[in-house]
Amino acid sequence: MRNDLKVFSQALAAIIPTIGSDSFPGHLVDLLKRLVNFNNALVLVYAKNQPPLLEYNDLPSIERQANVERFLEGAYLLDPCYRAIVDNNTNGFYRLKNITPKGFTSSEYYRNYYRYTGLKDEFGYILPISGNSAINISLGRTETAQPLNRREVEVLSDIAPVIAELCRQHWSGERAPKVTAALNEQLENALDNFGRSVLTERETQVVQLFLHGHSTNSIAERLGISPETVKLHRKNSYAKLDVSSQAELFYLFIDSLTSLDKYSGGDPLVGYLTHTK
Repeated sequence: MRNDLKVFSQALAAIIPTIGSDSFPGHLVDLLKRLVNFNNALVLVYAKNQPPLLEYNDLPSIERQANVERFLEGAYLLDPCYRAIVDNNTNGFYRLKNITPKGFTSSEYYRNYYRYTGLKDEFGYILPISGNSAINISLGRTETAQPLNRREVEVLSDIAPVIAELCRQHWSGERAPKVTAALNEQLENALDNFGRSVLTERETQVVQLFLHGHSTNSIAERLGISPETVKLHRKNSYAKLDVSSQAELFYLFIDSLTSLDKYSGGDPLVGYLTHTK
């Protein structure tokens, strides 16, 4: 305990002078790495109505860099951390396994995006810095590393108030995220309306929950219907959307985002299908 405090104090003394400078995110990651080992880190700023802004990234491979690009282009809408920020249900230290819906590892977001990150254990901080913005400090251990142990979880949880205040101090004033009605609002509207031009209200709800990573049983519990009814809605939705699997549904949603340069509201499939004909 005393050694942890010494290390933390030394790292804290080094980071304070960097508040407000471009080097702050890197020093912040270094502070955390001196307390707990992890393989990679991302620092993302989320402002209302905007896509996330990448402030720090130390992912090592080209493949993972490409994965980050796909994330920033629209896949983040289905990310459990982003949903936690939008729904305001997480503040402080988190572990991904505690905020994901049931059946997350069977979802197409996991299969087609998340598993390529190579992470075995993701954890970090979701920190509101104003009424319109939040920071996600995402830290991860790859499949070759052990998950966090109890002591490490306690250390990261205990320092959360200090990390939160450092971030508030840094991302304030001129560095405060600018709130504009821009692309993210379009993307959120596209997600909310995806498939509505051909699906019923209940079918739309089921499709959106599948896109967010929920399993059949999780959707049934959330909507107060039976798993068999969920399966029926899924079958009918697939037929109307001309897809035959959850993978095809996922790709149809991602591909439909390409039509957003001319998107003016409503179901993005309308513009997408017109564009692809």
